[in-house]
Amino acid sequence: MASKNTICLWYDGAALDAATFYAKTFPDSAVGAVHRAPGDYPAGKQGDVLMVEFTVMGIPCLGLNGGPGVEHNEAFSFQVLTEDQAETDRLWETIVGNGGQERECSWCRDKWGISWQITPRALMEAVTDLDQAAAKRAFEAMMTMKKIDIAAIEAARRGKA
Repeated sequence: MASKNTICLWYDGAALDAATFYAKTFPDSAVGAVHRAPGDYPAGKQGDVLMVEFTVMGIPCLGLNGGPGVEHNEAFSFQVLTEDQAETDRLWETIVGNGGQERECSWCRDKWGISWQITPRALMEAVTDLDQAAAKRAFEAMMTMKKIDIAAIEAARRGKA
């Protein structure tokens, strides 16, 4: 691993599957080294995949097959800024459509429990608009959504919702 600071994500035997999914789904993502256990351990046997080095959109990660009992939650998430509705839809549907779950306000979870914020750049611009009334309208529209509808956010921002 080249980076001194790496995100370590705990999996119950699925680190390689998750890393492969992320590499296929997100640009600038790849699976690196796969490390096998040098001996038996509580969650596996000698030779099982123990750790997987991978990157997600340029962020270095380590998948650890640590076993059952550790659950992910929204306290950690990857936020992905998207450029348009097509990219938003593609990423959302890829995560949710492969065993994931929809959550509120641009959040979803993949089938391994990792949280993702599929966040259009237009949403970030709208809710940080210097016009506080426009920002509030966009924010209130977002609060009614799961996957973000950019056209609806922009309409709310303009007061046309």
